Amino acid sequence: MSLRTSTVVAASVGAVVTGLLAYAVYFDHKRRTDPEFRKSLKRETRRQVRAAREEAEAHGAQQKEAIKRAVADAIEEGFPSDVEEKEDFFMTEVARGEKLCQGGSDQVEAALCFYKALKVYPQPRDLISIYDKTVPKPVLDILAEMIASDDSISVGPFGAGSGSDSGAPGVE
Repeated sequence: MSLRTSTVVAASVGAVVTGLLAYAVYFDHKRRTDPEFRKSLKRETRRQVRAAREEAEAHGAQQKEAIKRAVADAIEEGFPSDVEEKEDFFMTEVARGEKLCQGGSDQVEAALCFYKALKVYPQPRDLISIYDKTVPKPVLDILAEMIASDDSISVGPFGAGSGSDSGAPGVE
């Protein structure tokens, strides 16, 4: 009786594999020869690409809104005014930002830490050049959006030329 069961199973598996192979050959033949079918496949591909692009744009808009909200919240919280408090605040925020970057968690939160440190740093242009060398590019891009949305940070024409020197004395 076990011979009959194995024969039935083998025949069933063979029939399924043959059916799948026949469908693959039919689909390939139809794809190559039927112009309407090819057009519908192209339309479907374009629709999927358009949907992915719209989703990416929506995600980008959500991220920009989150960035603006984070900057507004940070400004509302305020920043220390005492020199020693600024120093401690700066070190704490840079350490938090680096930790968040290494952990690969929320990039907006990591950029916000670097933004807060930038707000209390006496020479923002110098700190931005340091960030440019040490902070991962996605976080740096978010930080750039944060800086652009805050009019109180004056970085001047940074990155517009071959160097970052704007002619200010003592800057090399």
